[in-house]
Amino acid sequence: MSPIRIAIVGVGKIVRDQHLPALAKNADYQLVAAASRHGTVDGIDNFKSIEAMLDAVSSIEAVSLCMPPQYRYEAARTALEAGKHVFLEKPPGATLSEVADLQALAEAKGLSLFASWHSRYAPAVEAAKAFLASTTIRNVKIIWKEDVRHWHPNQEWIWAAGGLGVFDPGINALSIITHILPRPIFITSATLEFPENRDAPIAASIAFSDAQKLDVSAEFDWRQTGKQSWDIVAETEAGEMILSEGGAKLSVNGKIAHDEPEQEYPMLYRRFAEIIKEGRSDVDLSPLRHVADAFMLGRRKFVEVFYD
Repeated sequence: MSPIRIAIVGVGKIVRDQHLPALAKNADYQLVAAASRHGTVDGIDNFKSIEAMLDAVSSIEAVSLCMPPQYRYEAARTALEAGKHVFLEKPPGATLSEVADLQALAEAKGLSLFASWHSRYAPAVEAAKAFLASTTIRNVKIIWKEDVRHWHPNQEWIWAAGGLGVFDPGINALSIITHILPRPIFITSATLEFPENRDAPIAASIAFSDAQKLDVSAEFDWRQTGKQSWDIVAETEAGEMILSEGGAKLSVNGKIAHDEPEQEYPMLYRRFAEIIKEGRSDVDLSPLRHVADAFMLGRRKFVEVFYD
């Protein structure tokens, strides 16, 4: 088959760090255009809007949408209406309802829609899922703490309503936990900490359970300095499992069981090509649903102002 002619919309740090290198190494794609208000990609046609790009480059078959979630719905609908397959960076949208609408439109037009969750493709995630399926789980703790000033400097959109705040990284943990646990979980309580000058939380403490009353807790915090923490710890009948470094490393009872180089975005693009060839979509909304539930059930706690 000929390479899929793909375009990127929203050229920022994640595109330069992850999307462009992944596409450059994948023979399933040919990057033909980009659209962004501020950024450009060398060697291809660049436009200021997705509408201008689609009008000018009719050969585009798929688009990868990497702008902030508050602006993704209109761009995705424009692409689908134009007959293009759509890759959605995480989170797939600002609300569950708008992503459901995109899913229905993609189905009606026979197009592929991909809600990408890059952390599910971290190298040790499948090994963790297999381990948990082989034993009885007693409790699970999620510790996802990082320094927002390092990872999201001067990104005001992330603090606005719909920007998710600390759930922007936290949803990565949720995408992993919803994949590796043998049964669905649901939120029972939450406390969300909002800086007095921000519309999105800087920290969150969440309690989950399931039909068998499994104890699952999560601590998300954007004020971590020094060593960053992206860990999932499970106490089981077979011992302690630690999935660390955002899903890159797995240890069981203190011994490394899985440790490989990260290949998240190359695997995402392999998956996108796969579903396009198969003529179907891949849209799992469970991580975003947990975020929505946290905002619905969560108690708000106001904390000191935060400045970048």
